[in-house]
Amino acid sequence: MTDDGQRIRIDARRNRDRIVEAARELFTRHGLSVSTNEVARHAGVGIATVLRRFPTRDDLVGAVFLPKMAGYRHAMSAALAEPDPWHGFSQFLETVCGMQVADLGFTEVLIRTFPTARALESQRDEVAADFGRLIARAQSAGRLRPDFAHQDLVVILMANAGVVAASGPAAEAASRRLVGHLLRSFAVASHGHSLPALPSPPSRTAMYLAMLRLRPAPPKPATRR
Repeated sequence: MTDDGQRIRIDARRNRDRIVEAARELFTRHGLSVSTNEVARHAGVGIATVLRRFPTRDDLVGAVFLPKMAGYRHAMSAALAEPDPWHGFSQFLETVCGMQVADLGFTEVLIRTFPTARALESQRDEVAADFGRLIARAQSAGRLRPDFAHQDLVVILMANAGVVAASGPAAEAASRRLVGHLLRSFAVASHGHSLPALPSPPSRTAMYLAMLRLRPAPPKPATRR
């Protein structure tokens, strides 16, 4: 390869890395509503460069969040390795909901699908299959209510996503409280096993401020003609 050819490849790799890092920063802070134009500006490249490297939105989302999805897969492996089936089940939900709090973009990734981001979806499919095993273990141990269903995971993640999006600086405490309530509703109390204690709630001030954030902007005054 000529020096010019090698330099072009190095520049292309550098641009790709800058785009992925810029998208990761923006998606983490603002979610997936960030436009491709904003990603290009933040990366310091032109929109054509972004589209050349990532022709579709799914391509960009897949490149950004594949490492996070690997973390999601690791959380499941750790949960299945727990000797106590209920502890493994509850640990998985707490960990994954905590991942949603830490990254607004990943919050959305977990409740949406990206059909052409095949590596990303493959990781998700593996976790989904293993979640069935996690449920079966906890139910067989008599610790998880028998009517808990596989699709309840998506319901939980959607509910937590709403809490995270709405509660601003109180998101971590509000999410932990929600998950605590949910786990208590899923658990089967039995001899020698009490229901899990609830995490502390967010402060009233924090929740009031979160509610203020959700107020619609006041309408603009009508202009006289």
